[in-house]
Order: sequence, then C-alpha cells, then structure tokens
Amino acid sequence: MIASETNIRASVFPTFTGRDVPISELAQATGKSAEFLKRGLREGIFDFGYVMKSESGNQYRYFCPDKLVWEKLGYFNPAPYKQENEPEQSETG
Repeated sequence: MIASETNIRASVFPTFTGRDVPISELAQATGKSAEFLKRGLREGIFDFGYVMKSESGNQYRYFCPDKLVWEKLGYFNPAPYKQENEPEQSETG
C-alpha cells in the first residue's frame, strides 16, 4: 500500500472505538421506533447488533458496536458524548 492510499483509507473509514451505540440513538438516526429495532434484532431480521435474553424473566440486553452499525446501517457518530448545544471548538493559530 502506498502512502496516498493510506491517507484515502483513513479519511473514508471512521475511527471506531467499540462503543455500544444505544438503541435510542439508532432509532433517532433511522427514524424507526426503538421497539421496532429491538424486535428486529431479537427476531434475527437485523444484524447490526447482538441480543442476549436474561436467564430469568423476559428481559433482553442489546449490544450494537459502532463498527458493525456503520457497516450495516451506514451510521456513525464521531462525537457521541458532545451536547447538541455545545459550541464548536475552533482552531486558532
């Protein structure tokens, strides 16, 4: 791989952290309800995350790693913890 290809690849692919993307964030990004997404994951229709059922009861846990979400849905949030009203940092120099 030549240096220019490395720069192109770095600019095309986000920097993944393994972050667990919340279902609520995915619902907002896709315009679908959280329950719709959860049910699709539980029934194996969607493949952008993993589901585990608790041993007791009817509760589920969801894990949607940022890389898998990006690969399957094309969604990636580079600043997930940034508040919407927080001003942008500007570079001065």
